[in-house]
Amino acid sequence: MINRIIHLLVVGWRSAFEIVLLTVVVYYGYLYFRGTRGAKVLTGLAIVFLALTLISTLLKLAVIGWIIRSFSVFLAIALVVIFQPELRRALAELGGHPIFSLTSEKREMIHDLAEAVTQLASKQFGALIAIERDTSIRVYEETGVQLEADFSVELLLTIFHPKTALHDGGVIVRNGRVAAAACIFPVSQRETLDRSLGLRHRAGLGLTEESDAVAIVVSEETGGISICHRRRIERDFTPETFRKRIGEILLQSSYDEETDSEKLAGEDHLTPPRDHALVSDQKERGNDPIAV
Repeated sequence: MINRIIHLLVVGWRSAFEIVLLTVVVYYGYLYFRGTRGAKVLTGLAIVFLALTLISTLLKLAVIGWIIRSFSVFLAIALVVIFQPELRRALAELGGHPIFSLTSEKREMIHDLAEAVTQLASKQFGALIAIERDTSIRVYEETGVQLEADFSVELLLTIFHPKTALHDGGVIVRNGRVAAAACIFPVSQRETLDRSLGLRHRAGLGLTEESDAVAIVVSEETGGISICHRRRIERDFTPETFRKRIGEILLQSSYDEETDSEKLAGEDHLTPPRDHALVSDQKERGNDPIAV
C-alpha cells in the first residue's frame, strides 16, 4: 500500500512538472510570436491541425488520422522554415544573455568603449557614460530617450556631438548595448568636492552614490577623462591608463580598495553624500561657469 502511494506521488509529481513546463513554454512562445509577422500563419496552422485532429477522433476517420500523423514531421520542418527569422532572433537573444556572455565579448566591448572615449576626448566632446552593473538604474533610463541599440564607437560619437539633440545628459550602457541617451542622473551635493568639477562630473559621481554603476566622464573644456565608481572619482587618465583601468573595473568581480592605478589616476576620496536632486546638465550649465 505504501509503495503504491509512493509510486503515485512520484508519477504525479512528474506529470505535474511536465504540465507546468509545457504551460510555461507555450505561454512564453505565444508572447514572443504574437507580435511577429508569422503569428497569423501559426494561428491558422494550429486551428487547422486541431480541427482535423478533433474531427478524425470523434468520427473515427482512420485515413485522415493517418494523414495527420504522417505529416506531423513535415509540419515541424515547415514551421522551422516559416519562422526562421523569429527563431534565429530568439536564439541570438538567448546566446547574448548576460548569463552566457563570454569574457571575450566583454573585452571587445571594453575595447570599443576605450576607443570611443579616446576619440571623444581628442575632439573635446563632453560625454557622460554610465555602465550598469548589478544594481538596476532603469529609473534614470526613463528620464531620457530609449534607444536599445548595438554599442558602437560611431554611435557614441554621434550622440555626444554638440550639434545633436541627445548630447546633453548621460548614456546608459546595459549588457553591451546602448539602452538610452540624454538621461538625467542625480547630482552629488558633497561639500568637499573640488570646485573645478562641473555638472557632468558631479552627475557621474552622484550616480555611483546611488548604485554600483561605473560612470565615465569626458570634459568638453579640457578633454580630460575621469572614472566614477564606488562613490569616488579618478581623474586625469591618458588613453592608455584609461583602457587599463576600465578593464580592471569591469572585468574583475572584486578588486582592492586602493590599487596602483588609482594612485596614478589621482583618486579623490570623498565624504558621505548629502541629499541630492535630479538636475540636467543643460539646465544647470548657465549657473555653473566651471561646468566641464
